[in-house]
Amino acid sequence: MAANAVVLVFCAVMAVLARGQSTQEERAQNWVEKYVLGAALNPRTKSFDWKYFCESRPGMILWLLIDLSAAWAQHARTGQVSAATGLVVGFQALYVIDYFVVEEAILSTWDIQHEGFGFILGWGCLVWIPFTFSLQAVYLAHHPVDLPVWAVAGIGLLNCAGYYLFRSSNLQKNEFRRGRKTEIWGKPAQFIQTKRGTKLLVSGWWGIARHANYLGDLMMGLAWCLATGVDRVVPYFYIVYFTVLLVHREWRDGRHCARKYGEDWKAYTARVRWRILPGVY
Repeated sequence: MAANAVVLVFCAVMAVLARGQSTQEERAQNWVEKYVLGAALNPRTKSFDWKYFCESRPGMILWLLIDLSAAWAQHARTGQVSAATGLVVGFQALYVIDYFVVEEAILSTWDIQHEGFGFILGWGCLVWIPFTFSLQAVYLAHHPVDLPVWAVAGIGLLNCAGYYLFRSSNLQKNEFRRGRKTEIWGKPAQFIQTKRGTKLLVSGWWGIARHANYLGDLMMGLAWCLATGVDRVVPYFYIVYFTVLLVHREWRDGRHCARKYGEDWKAYTARVRWRILPGVY
């Protein structure tokens, strides 16, 4: 409740602050739209970018702190931290730490480039992420699960494969966009030169699927859920929600790019047929 109350007030302050920083299109919004969707893409106080800060720092750190608290609570209750809890907390700690190590890569994400900083994004970053993404760790604090060795190994392999796909694909895109990468997988990077002057990468993971990074993210999310066992549905809320979120985000991104690139986007989608999961979608 406290977090929700803080974000409600904070987003109202952001709507007022961003009035003088909005584009002509953003100024045409009514006050409800300004509050919910954001009055500006990147509200700033001098050089301090509020969206960039809230996108990464408070929510991600709180998520990890809740995870560690859940592990401590399980130890206090049972005298030990189960392998399942260790997997979940370890996987999610890796995700958060990696996020900060390569924080620059989020500059090319949909949120940063296209979404205004309003209640939807603010509440998502500051409330939804820490209190929902930690669901598996909190569940295991109250419902310890004993995983067999084969399950620990399989879940670990799934998470590591997902992490590699997620991180390597995002780095390929980020390095290519910044002109730092001329080769991918030992071959010259291939791309479609658009009429707008930008390039659409069709090498590496981006030549296999338009959002291979989403597949890696989903693989990690599934691993976190599988670590809680199969007795309850509640811990699997994350993978169900996240699948819907990413499929919808891919659809929005595709629609945006179709308007932006026109015939070049048609050429791109003809060359890179699969959206997220090759052979399926």
